[in-house]
Amino acid sequence: MTVAEWCVFGTLMLSLLTIASVKWIGFRQFDNANPRDPGFYNDPIRARALGAHQNGIEAFPFFAAAVLLAEFRLGPLRLIDELAVLFLIVRIAYVFTYIGNRPTLRSILWSLGLVINIAIFFLPAIRGYLPG
Repeated sequence: MTVAEWCVFGTLMLSLLTIASVKWIGFRQFDNANPRDPGFYNDPIRARALGAHQNGIEAFPFFAAAVLLAEFRLGPLRLIDELAVLFLIVRIAYVFTYIGNRPTLRSILWSLGLVINIAIFFLPAIRGYLPG
């Protein structure tokens, strides 16, 4: 597996760990028989963790498709790997800024993640213009 493919896995796990961690921390209040109980998410940190989790689920398909398409269409593997690692780092920072209630920085990181995704997606199309 390539580094980028591991980053796809890491991005998926980040999304799951974002919500699992607040459920684990609040296990006494969390009702596994009613896991979508909106009352559990009345706490501001839990609500922001849920938002970060949902955004992670929304961002995942484009990232996974971009990585797989770029590799399938023989984009420059090292650059795909580097951008995928950068995307994962940005997503980790995004989760912390979301949970930490830093909306401006969170929006900047979300935008940066989108730009990275677009770059990965179009790498095969521009590979002829890249050095090396």
